[in-house]
Amino acid sequence: MREVSHSARVSLGYLSEVERGQKEASSELLSSICGALEVPLSLMLREVSDRVAIAEGITIPDTVPVDLTSEFAGDYPVELGKRLAPSH
Repeated sequence: MREVSHSARVSLGYLSEVERGQKEASSELLSSICGALEVPLSLMLREVSDRVAIAEGITIPDTVPVDLTSEFAGDYPVELGKRLAPSH
């Protein structure tokens, strides 16, 4: 957490409060945190969007073509690449 806080240029205490849901993170802070974690902001926002949709009982079709997804899956850290790669 110290490394992320340092890299994202946010205090450890504030980052901890954001993590616990005690503070709201600005879009700029979210972008900095994603950069520190080497996670694309778009991927994090997509994950949150999918979770909110599930909570709302909405099904959102995947509109990213399989060939495009698999083409770029290798550009992300291994765990993210596995999540982006087609599962067929």
